[in-house]
Amino acid sequence: MLTTNGRTVLISGANRGVGNAITRRLHASGYFVSAGGRDPEALAASLADLADDRLLCHEFDATVAGSDRRWIDDTAAHFGTIDVVVNNAGLLDTSPLEELTMEGLDEMLEVNLKAPLRIIQLALPHLRASGAGRVVNMASLSGLRVKGVFAPGYAMTKHAVLALSEATKQAAWDDGVRVVSVCPGFVATDMVADLGEPPESMIQPDDLAEAIATVIALPNTASVAQLNVACRLEPHF
Repeated sequence: MLTTNGRTVLISGANRGVGNAITRRLHASGYFVSAGGRDPEALAASLADLADDRLLCHEFDATVAGSDRRWIDDTAAHFGTIDVVVNNAGLLDTSPLEELTMEGLDEMLEVNLKAPLRIIQLALPHLRASGAGRVVNMASLSGLRVKGVFAPGYAMTKHAVLALSEATKQAAWDDGVRVVSVCPGFVATDMVADLGEPPESMIQPDDLAEAIATVIALPNTASVAQLNVACRLEPHF
């Protein structure tokens, strides 16, 4: 397993839910953590109990031009390196196919696909220099199948995230960069709070964070390309 000491991880959408759980888990493992969120004050408040010299809370808004570059540049200047990128920030529009608007689809594409692409492009020089760079792209089981009429636009964006992961792997494998697409089912966060599913029946954010911590610590010779995590029987996974 790779040592975590001295390694820096960049995590988007860190103020709540899965991103917050990943931030806490990796900080506890000894990583330097750059946590990104749209509201840096709220982000810092949500992680106030972790505040130390291994945590940087920084503004990152996937919809604002230049926000990603400022975050990555400031992180590299602050910690000296970026070894792991966790593209966690996401947007869900549950509109069925006939009600899905182009505006709604464009908003999801901007947050779920284009922002991770830009972050990867900007971070790749640092990940290559690491020799053991890691990229975690938060996809979904919805990126592997379309289940009924639920959220087809979201599924489209997450299918595209899988292609982004594969493209990144092909581009940077020889430089030690390894990429994993994390494909969970329902996770007990506020993103799915209105769907009527009991939270206790869903994947818990801390459990997903634990799985991600394990995968990114694996050596270059033990790469996990896709991590499917389900909370119920899935016929095909």
